[in-house]
Amino acid sequence: MSLVVEVVRSGFVESTHLARVLTVDADGTPVDAHGAVHVPASPRSSMKPLQALGMLRNGLSLEGELLALACASHAGEPYHVDGVRKILAGAGLEESALLCPEDYPEDRTVTDRGRVYMNCSGKHAAMLATCVLNDWPLDSYLEPRHPLQRAVRATVEELTGERVAASGVDGCGAPLFFVSMLGVTRAFRALPLGGPGSHERRVFDAMRAYPQWTSGTHRDEAKLMRAVPGLMLKSGAEAFDAFVFEDGRAGTVKIEDGSSRARTPVTVAALRGLGLSGPDLDVLATGLLYGGGRPVGEIRVRP
Repeated sequence: MSLVVEVVRSGFVESTHLARVLTVDADGTPVDAHGAVHVPASPRSSMKPLQALGMLRNGLSLEGELLALACASHAGEPYHVDGVRKILAGAGLEESALLCPEDYPEDRTVTDRGRVYMNCSGKHAAMLATCVLNDWPLDSYLEPRHPLQRAVRATVEELTGERVAASGVDGCGAPLFFVSMLGVTRAFRALPLGGPGSHERRVFDAMRAYPQWTSGTHRDEAKLMRAVPGLMLKSGAEAFDAFVFEDGRAGTVKIEDGSSRARTPVTVAALRGLGLSGPDLDVLATGLLYGGGRPVGEIRVRP
C-alpha cells in the first residue's frame, strides 16, 4: 500500500498525494516498502550519479566540485555556470557544443538564457569531455547508439542488477532508463561501499563534499545532505528521490502524481525510518502552506 501525504490547510485536509517508498538497511535488507517498488519507474535525474560513474569508467578525470556538478540538476547560480564552462574549457570546447535545451536559470538574480544555464548542463559538459577523451563523435553524443550512451546504459544495468525495462528521452534530451526502485536503491548502495579511490566512491565523496553543487545553495537536496552528515541524495523530476548513507543504508521515493511538494516530507520520513537524523532535519519534515503571507498549514506524511 502506498504512503499517504496530506496537505492540511487551516486544519482541513484539502489534498492528498500517494508515495512509493523503499528503504534498506546497511546489509541491503528491506526495512520498509510502500507501493509497487518492484515495477519499472522513471528516476529521471536521480540517475545522474550513475551516468557520471559510467563517464569516470571511460576516462573522465573530474574531481571535487566539478564532479559533483557532473551529477547535478543545478540552479544556474553563477558558480554552477562557471563550473560548466570550466569543464568545457578543459575539453577544448565552447558552449555551442552543448546539445541540452536553452533555459533560464532557477537563480532569479540572473536573467540570461542559454544552454549553459539549463539544469543538466553539468552532465552534458561532462559527457562531451568524455567523448573528447575517447575520440567519440560530439554531434551525436545524445543518441542511444552512441558509444557514450551504450557505456552509461551498461553501467546502469550492472549497478541496478536489472536489464533496462524501457528507454526514452529525458527533459534535457539524454537517454532515460526505466528501472525499478529496488534497482535504483541497489545501485546507490554501491557508491559509498566502493573501495577507497574507486570510481563509485569518488562520485559519493564529491556529492557529499559539495552538496550545493549538486542542486543549489537553497534547495532541499542540499539542505538534506547538510542536515544528515554522511548522506548522499539525488532528486529527479516528477518527484523522485534516491539516497544512500555512508554505511549502505539507502532508499528511494516516488510521489505517484509527480508533485514535488510532497517529496521532501516523505524522504525525511524514510530517513527517520532508517534511524538517520541530524541538525535541522525537523525543519524539512513538513512543508509549510501559506495564506496571506503567513503559515496556515502543512504538508505531512499521514501519521
